Amino acid sequence: MSIFPNSDICETSVMSTNLVKQTDFDAIIIGGGACGLMCAVQAGFLGKRVLILEKNDRVGAKILISGGGRCNYTNLYATDQQFISQNPHFCKSAFSQWTVDDTISFFETYGISGKEKTLGQLFPVSDKAKDVVEVFTNLCDDLGQEIWLNAEVKAVEKTEGIFTVRAEVNGKQEYISAPSVVMAAGGLPIPKMGATDFGLRTARNFGMQIIDTAPALVPLTITGKDQPWYEQLSGNSVFCRVWNDRASFEENILFTHWGLSGPAILQISSYWKPGEVIYIDLLPNQNIAELIKQEREANGKRMLLAFIAGLYTRKFAEALSDRLPAEKNLASLTKTDIEEISALIHEFKVKPAGDKGYDKAEVMRGGVATDELSSKTLEAKKVPGLFFGGECVDVTGWLGGYNFQWAWASGFVIAQNL
Repeated sequence: MSIFPNSDICETSVMSTNLVKQTDFDAIIIGGGACGLMCAVQAGFLGKRVLILEKNDRVGAKILISGGGRCNYTNLYATDQQFISQNPHFCKSAFSQWTVDDTISFFETYGISGKEKTLGQLFPVSDKAKDVVEVFTNLCDDLGQEIWLNAEVKAVEKTEGIFTVRAEVNGKQEYISAPSVVMAAGGLPIPKMGATDFGLRTARNFGMQIIDTAPALVPLTITGKDQPWYEQLSGNSVFCRVWNDRASFEENILFTHWGLSGPAILQISSYWKPGEVIYIDLLPNQNIAELIKQEREANGKRMLLAFIAGLYTRKFAEALSDRLPAEKNLASLTKTDIEEISALIHEFKVKPAGDKGYDKAEVMRGGVATDELSSKTLEAKKVPGLFFGGECVDVTGWLGGYNFQWAWASGFVIAQNL
């Protein structure tokens, strides 16, 4: 079986065996991100020799920019419940083999202590993502694992139980063979950092099903007549509850000149589809009608705008006043007025025009169908020796370190089965 994702640049459908470098690698890992690096290190602990092929001029590029350069490397509360997949039970096996405690212990062993920022998000005490990457590069050096940088894989072939990988390394064609290949090439987000669909094309050309992909953990856009209203609020952040019929999150939202961002919006975006409405409670865990009643009894002459400004910033209150009977004082508000105010505050309805796409998305939803893989080993059922881990698999986590936990866990599991 052979595949040539870039077949337009290939003159033949079979790699020349005369050009293949016979190696003693136990596996070739395509992608030097979180999953690939963990896999290489764990394989080294087991005495297995691997080669990482990394397209960029350094490994861990996405690790280095994550968390604003600080790297939220796991979440204290990560379970299978915070992941989206066609098979919500698929990741349970990996998470039982490599737990959050394992992640914490691993990094502590190599000098990285964690600190919780919020909602279980764990960052290095140093606040330096490069420290996380250096753990892996140092261990790869110590274990004798090879890393080839500027190595773009062009094709993968399997013949008589052996894989051959064709890669362009610093402008030179290389052919490398090994009994196993690990696809840890990531997903589609942040193409300027070299993200491609190579992992998905590899799976598809080996006859594997791909679940439709879409940007996830991504800002949402607003267009049309409502856009100026959002633009005037650009820069304002409000603690809210955001929900639809599939999920609900309580965190900050951020108004921007093109729409909505912030943690709660990024979270709900993974559960949103074009054309759907999302709802925002602008005052979660409180009842605006009850607050108005209490304030009216104490000071009925107070203007509604002044009252609302006491709950939010003045700028945000003035923007809301466009949709409220702001010219009234609290004593003059009718039952209908209060019902309309309550609906606006607690069920603010938004119908996004779209999202900011893969350029701004943190992760990808969808990917290689979990039905195609063994949940215990992450090996392709149809192609023995071919493994898939990390973001290219149809397992997408929440914001807050969850996707790194999946990357570490899947890398560990694959290493045990090479």
